[in-house]
Amino acid sequence: MGDGTATADLDIALERHRTELTGYCYRMLGSSFEAEDAVQDTLVRAWRSYDKFEGRSSLRSWLYRIATNVCLDMLTAGSKRARPMDLTESTPLAQAALSPRPDNTWLEPVPDARVLPAVGDPAEAAVAKESIRLAFMAALQQLPPKQRAVLILREVLAWKASEVAELLDTTVASVNSALQRARATLAEREAAGDRGAVSDPLDEEQQKLLERYVKAFEGYDMTALTALLHEDAVMTMPPFDLWLRGPADITGFMTTLGASCAGSRLLPVTANGLPGFAHYKPDPDNGGFSPWAVQVLELSDGRITGFHCFLDTKRWFPLFDLPLHLEAEADEVEKSG
Repeated sequence: MGDGTATADLDIALERHRTELTGYCYRMLGSSFEAEDAVQDTLVRAWRSYDKFEGRSSLRSWLYRIATNVCLDMLTAGSKRARPMDLTESTPLAQAALSPRPDNTWLEPVPDARVLPAVGDPAEAAVAKESIRLAFMAALQQLPPKQRAVLILREVLAWKASEVAELLDTTVASVNSALQRARATLAEREAAGDRGAVSDPLDEEQQKLLERYVKAFEGYDMTALTALLHEDAVMTMPPFDLWLRGPADITGFMTTLGASCAGSRLLPVTANGLPGFAHYKPDPDNGGFSPWAVQVLELSDGRITGFHCFLDTKRWFPLFDLPLHLEAEADEVEKSG
């Protein structure tokens, strides 16, 4: 690599692609942590073999080729990440039991900023956001790895079939056929009712819905919460495989197994192109509030349709740059004193 300036220039050139490559690897792998590892591996490989890069393609498409190979290698074990409702039937509240499954079972949430590069074109930004939503991500995970790569490159990143064929060392005909099969699988899942339409940015009605939600949740007002939940609303809590459907079971869970969440605080976050909250619950031992979950909400037709709580706070709160403790506000301290 010769002199230091060239080295620094290459560093900057590679680094410029980090966010979009993380988004690509996240869509391929369904894991925010594995995506970051894959990108690190991609940039190291690019660095080591840069003298072999002959500039026949752009640096960007060369990096995507390396990233695709890294992801396909990571996916050979046939691992498919999923949501609880992809694995089991919903559980009636009376039978609710909290049994965890290993981390690598689950589709993981991701902060928007880590996977969505700033783009000037609003239409392009909207497609990028939609393509990291939980329902779309879960559908992607059902596709065989090569079909997944083709669908992301063609539909999300708008590459030409000829560019994808070159990247995957295959023919345009096989790229087109993989894309058709992938689209058919996704259409079937959509027909099965994967919802979650969210405006970008949120419209006024959705903003108000979220304000009402925060008020109802922090006040632990189950009547108010029931009014905000769609009749088919789903609640999930990875790493547990339990999931609940319908306001009665969701609020029933919150007042029984989840009763210690009364008096919680919510801080807004954006995850997977959807509105979300960092959920802190009262900490009776140390005062203030301790982390409990990153909540990601799906909204449709003025109601909450999905209420997804990612409970592994030791992993999620640092990923979202969230504090690991909230102090009680002065007026709360006075009330309790």
